[in-house]
Amino acid sequence: MSLLVVGLSHRSAPVSVLERASLNQDAQFKLLQDTVAAEPAAEAALLATCNRIELYADVDKFHAGVAELSTLLAQHSGVGLEELTPYLYVHYEDRAVHHLFSVACGLDSMVVGEGQILGQIKDSLARAQELHTAGRLLNDLFQQALRVGKRAHSETGIDRAGQSLVTFGLEQLSAGADVQTWAAGKKALVIGAGSMSSLAAATLARAGVAEIVVANRTPDRAERLARILTEGDDTDVLARAVPMDAVPFELTRADVAVSCTGATGLVLPAGTIAAAVEGRTGRPVADVGGRHRAEVAEDRRTPAGKDVRDTPLPPTGVGGEENCPLDLTAVQAGFSVAGEAAVAGMDAATLEQHATWVDNGTVDRRESARRSAEADAELITALAATVATVGRIPERRKPEQVTEAPRPEPVLFLLDLAMPRDVDAAVHRLTGVRLVDIESLAEASADAPMAADVDAVRRIVSDEVAAFGAALRAAHITPTVVALRSMAADVVAGEIARLEGRLPGLDDKHRAEITQTVRRVVDKLLHAPTVRVKQLAAEPGGAGYADALRTLFDLDAETVASVSRADGEKNIDDKVDTSVKSVDSSVRNVGANVDTNGRNRGPA
Repeated sequence: MSLLVVGLSHRSAPVSVLERASLNQDAQFKLLQDTVAAEPAAEAALLATCNRIELYADVDKFHAGVAELSTLLAQHSGVGLEELTPYLYVHYEDRAVHHLFSVACGLDSMVVGEGQILGQIKDSLARAQELHTAGRLLNDLFQQALRVGKRAHSETGIDRAGQSLVTFGLEQLSAGADVQTWAAGKKALVIGAGSMSSLAAATLARAGVAEIVVANRTPDRAERLARILTEGDDTDVLARAVPMDAVPFELTRADVAVSCTGATGLVLPAGTIAAAVEGRTGRPVADVGGRHRAEVAEDRRTPAGKDVRDTPLPPTGVGGEENCPLDLTAVQAGFSVAGEAAVAGMDAATLEQHATWVDNGTVDRRESARRSAEADAELITALAATVATVGRIPERRKPEQVTEAPRPEPVLFLLDLAMPRDVDAAVHRLTGVRLVDIESLAEASADAPMAADVDAVRRIVSDEVAAFGAALRAAHITPTVVALRSMAADVVAGEIARLEGRLPGLDDKHRAEITQTVRRVVDKLLHAPTVRVKQLAAEPGGAGYADALRTLFDLDAETVASVSRADGEKNIDDKVDTSVKSVDSSVRNVGANVDTNGRNRGPA
């Protein structure tokens, strides 16, 4: 096995990089085709979700494979290789199997235990099969990953450790309230009609929303999803489909909107959201700084990368008198602003400025801050004098925290599950709106507690990885074992034919006994080596036993290769059983080709 995976996910890369590296469907197809066309890779499959992009391949060289797969990911994503490389991770052989099985069980998901990843793995396998880029290794690997994921969900309580991304997102929107209570009676807008959007619509319907409007660029898919929701037996929701150009109007009616499209640009800019909230409330929308939405829109036109350090700093004087470094209102009555109680706990720079201010002078605070050595000595002297006076070193006063004005309750809840994002991140600043997107979901799930069920799933993954590796290593020796059995069958057939030529008068009873004896001898001689070599090959590092077997018995390389190409789906025991039967068949054919007079009739 030479399985290699190169990828990036929410665990290795920021959302901004994942956004830029996301691939549309055409780009995914082209990436798979280019991967198998590359020299190191014989098979390829791509797992592309909202928070991961992973390229799996069967390669013949590790370093060349890593270089080629990394380059292809960079080329097709449009992110430069130098920029992309720090966020890439690489897994090889057993570690690659362990990674995929962990992903299938939801252990590597943004929301631990979510089950939607199984459908995405299934889609990835179907895509690779459709393009004929998945061979024996990746077919077996992905199918086994699906079985491992289902086993984890059925045998453990991993579902209790986490929910689907949609459910988790709705919980974040409801700010900890019961989702069904929060969603009851609300009007929902779902933008997109793919698998994630369909899951979101179904989840909202089960949560008890009163109406669901589906908008999609392909009207037929939107209508089909609306029809499924309306005709569902487990929900009682009104659903209808609208074209994409109706989204701005529908936003003025909706209480909650979920967006998950494959668009490469923003579907819902900040201005569109602000206009929808204004149309709903009749009041101007401001960002958290109190500005009107027109100013927010102006921010969107400001070139990216504006340095916040360009903003002028507030004046250094903070008291009731100009240039005084003290908050004069905080000085206790009975003490002079020039006394020890006023200066206790000051840093060196402020202490020096205060002394200068007392003498009616001026000083540049930034310049004085550079004089660290001398100022520290002066500070120690001042603090020592303070201790002698008051018996302790007072704590330095901390500025009072500025109390922010509370934001009004949101009237529009937005859940953005797309990658790249559908909703402008500037919407986070708008009043009257609560936005939950992939980035905020990642932050919210970072500290999620790990249940004991997660440990149980990890044990399942470890066991399944060991079993899969053993099966692959055993399968690697199968063609050699089959070729050995085939060679033995030829030897038996040749010796029986030679015996018939030398003993033409041999009767049927003795002929059958001799044939059976020869067959038993061959079976006994081959039994121990073939059983033992299967056991050894299943262990780590056991691949060399196949080469040893071919060398010891001088097996023809082309015969072994032809067995490898014959049937990739049968397991080793089936093939060995088949080869044993072929020995029996060969012996019987030889016996049948000898007539009752002892003459060899030749091939039938």
